[in-house]
Amino acid sequence: MAFWALKGYHISMSEGKLFVCATPIGNLKDITLRVLETLKEVDLIAAEDTRRTRKLLTRYGIKTPLTSYHEHNEVTRGKELLRKLKEGQDIALVSDAGMPGLADPGHRLIKTCLEVGIGVEVLPGPSAFLTALVVSGLPTDSFIYRGFLPRKRGERVRALKELSNEKRTLVFYESPHRIEGLLVDALEILGDRRMVLARELTKKFEEIIRGSISQVLERLREGKLKGEMVVVMEGVVGKEKSLVDIGSLGSRVMWLMREGFTRREAVRKIAEEEGVSPRMLYEAVKRVKISREKGD
Repeated sequence: MAFWALKGYHISMSEGKLFVCATPIGNLKDITLRVLETLKEVDLIAAEDTRRTRKLLTRYGIKTPLTSYHEHNEVTRGKELLRKLKEGQDIALVSDAGMPGLADPGHRLIKTCLEVGIGVEVLPGPSAFLTALVVSGLPTDSFIYRGFLPRKRGERVRALKELSNEKRTLVFYESPHRIEGLLVDALEILGDRRMVLARELTKKFEEIIRGSISQVLERLREGKLKGEMVVVMEGVVGKEKSLVDIGSLGSRVMWLMREGFTRREAVRKIAEEEGVSPRMLYEAVKRVKISREKGD
């Protein structure tokens, strides 16, 4: 209350409250009792995807009125929700999955409510990126969550270059049809570092794919993967601590060749970046080719 007093705002007791409710990221059992009680008691539920939310409400016998609130109607619907809150209605905000306000328009509604003095209460719960980060086994004491990187390759490349010297663990969201492009760019810009691809978390076909970036790319090329994805990558490490051996650098050279580099260009690029002998890299490429031909 003191904060808003300084800003010149006050929260009227006659106004409603916005409840920000975390919902399951897959398994419908992953929901708190507090969220279920709130969804039953509020006057209205604003959902990013009403069809998905309706399945959750049906599962738990909740009959609270539902309305849509997403990136395509956030301006007009946001004004309607704000008016209802000012009239005294309590509204629950939910996203497709997980915590509203992360990688969805929910944060703009939250920001607007706070600016005009309407109460906001957050009910914690499931989070896809935190689940993936913990299961990755990579450092969790310091990390960067970047959500979805830009769709356009040029902008995505610039974003990755900005992160190229970042020591903290990197966490991204990505869609199935763009995941290969992201990893190809990451391999070239960040190097063949350790990573985890978490797919369909908490669902029936949950899959956790671990390895270097080039190894995960190989797995992608074996067959198209579907479902929601979280990418977790290790931050940059000193050369003396790097877990990337010369064999994996050979795989990286071959990936660059597939992207249009000549073998000489690819070897020179990787050798300069990693401080290794070009001759050793040539030998590594030969060993990788032989191993693949044998099906090892």
